[in-house]
Amino acid sequence: MRVRKLAFAALAVTAALSLTACQDDGAGTAQGAPTASTGTAPGGLPASGGPASGGPASGGPASAGPGKGSTASTAAPAGSTGPGKPARCRTADLTITAADRTISGDPDNTVVVELKNHSGKDCTLAGYAGVDLKTSAGTLSAKRSGEPVVTGVVKNGKSTYFGISYPANTSGGSGVRITGLVVTPPDETHPVTLPWPGSGSLPVTDGSGSPVKIGPMGSAGQGE
Repeated sequence: MRVRKLAFAALAVTAALSLTACQDDGAGTAQGAPTASTGTAPGGLPASGGPASGGPASGGPASAGPGKGSTASTAAPAGSTGPGKPARCRTADLTITAADRTISGDPDNTVVVELKNHSGKDCTLAGYAGVDLKTSAGTLSAKRSGEPVVTGVVKNGKSTYFGISYPANTSGGSGVRITGLVVTPPDETHPVTLPWPGSGSLPVTDGSGSPVKIGPMGSAGQGE
């Protein structure tokens, strides 16, 4: 009888230990850390070791700035026409002068304007300059001749030329007296005022249009 009681007591102890072990396993699952599949700890915070909210993953490139080994882009200098190409000539880059180049027998008189590059570097000029004659009757703007425009590189220390043609005053009267010449290089807003080197007057016209015409950059030579 004593043997049976001891066996029964041992069996009860074993059952109690098994029940306690089962309860501990259930509690461990309920109270443990979240699994890696959720990625979120209690309270909405990111799980330990995961990426910060809105930031790049660990080891990935930063969201701003070039990655390691890359080269940042550099803006082209102001006024340049592209990598390795000369910039446009500015008024301050040029020495502008004018000379009478009228050829006897031509139907019109001619003044040639020289634009010499003294900037220390090459630059480009293309198109028509702005040309105004100061006269006793007010400012007279020259008309474009309509010749094709070609972009030209003006080497440092070199010049380009364009011509101004105007009718000779053969009326015998005083005509319209010319007192000055104003030249603005193409695509510039800063003019240069020069003495007028040509004939002192223009014939009086009916006002239907300017009798003064200009060619584009490079349309005249030094000897014209």
